[in-house]
Amino acid sequence: MTYIIAEAGVNHNGDVKQALRLVDLAKACGADAVKFQTFKAVNVVTSYAPKALYQREVAGRKENQLAMLKRLELDESAHHRILARCRQKKIDFLSTAFDMQSIDFLHRLGMKTFKIASGEITNIPYLRRVASVAQEVILSTGMSSLEEVIFAVDILVKAGQDKKSLTVLHCNTEYPTPPQDVNLRAMVTIRERLQVRVGYSDHTSGIWAALAATALGAMIIEKHLTVDRSQAGPDHKASLEAVAFKDMCEGIRQVEKMLGDGIKRPSPSEKKNMNIARRSIVAQRSICKGEAFTVDNVTVKRPGGGISPRLWDRVIGQRAKRDFQAEEAIVL
Repeated sequence: MTYIIAEAGVNHNGDVKQALRLVDLAKACGADAVKFQTFKAVNVVTSYAPKALYQREVAGRKENQLAMLKRLELDESAHHRILARCRQKKIDFLSTAFDMQSIDFLHRLGMKTFKIASGEITNIPYLRRVASVAQEVILSTGMSSLEEVIFAVDILVKAGQDKKSLTVLHCNTEYPTPPQDVNLRAMVTIRERLQVRVGYSDHTSGIWAALAATALGAMIIEKHLTVDRSQAGPDHKASLEAVAFKDMCEGIRQVEKMLGDGIKRPSPSEKKNMNIARRSIVAQRSICKGEAFTVDNVTVKRPGGGISPRLWDRVIGQRAKRDFQAEEAIVL
């Protein structure tokens, strides 16, 4: 079953009440987990780090990245409140740590599954620290080459992470991602080359990429959720509001049903139509007892239920054991 993560991220805008509302929305929409971001801004960026273009477009150009992130920090008290709400709502709590201090804090908080953001895929000390505390790891791979993904997985495994407890998410780190850059087949390549569980972290505008990824075998789907896409903030524009997010969750569950078990056989729902749509071998005209069945006196017509046309070659040449009327089903 596909594990659906509602990426609340920083869409709380630094307001713990809105963070709690995002927990409620994620549960109501059908997500399995809601994920936030845990960081101390001063440990993540320098004072001169610029914002990404999409961040400047949606969150303003005046402040730098450090100032923006400081506004979006959640303190320890907020994390405890969010965790309590997740337990109350019976939805898994996840958060991406962006610095060593935050990794240790989330570990003390009891988090078992650690999500690694795309930007950390080359961060050796960070990867080693996560592997030292995590029971399961979800690794996003936006902006990376296959060689860099292999490198990061190797670092994690050598640091103690069980490869069987690792899921690698294909991802594109553009908000929103243009359809021509989604490249879902790369997820299949990762699965085949690394022999790991795979999933997809979706930054497109709609729900279609997530559904297609599910059809291609994604074990995890991650998608941003927001209270209101018109709010100011770096990720709101590339997020889904509740109605669309619920549609995505329901769509994923429908796709799962449609995938089935891969065994080709008549389904229970269609068996009733088999005799109506299939044919039987019938007399093309009156046939007398002892007469040989030939291509001139027998044919195939609906309904099924008689001798199947699959047995045509066996029937042709045999002799009738009784008389048959035109269109009467042949019996041997």
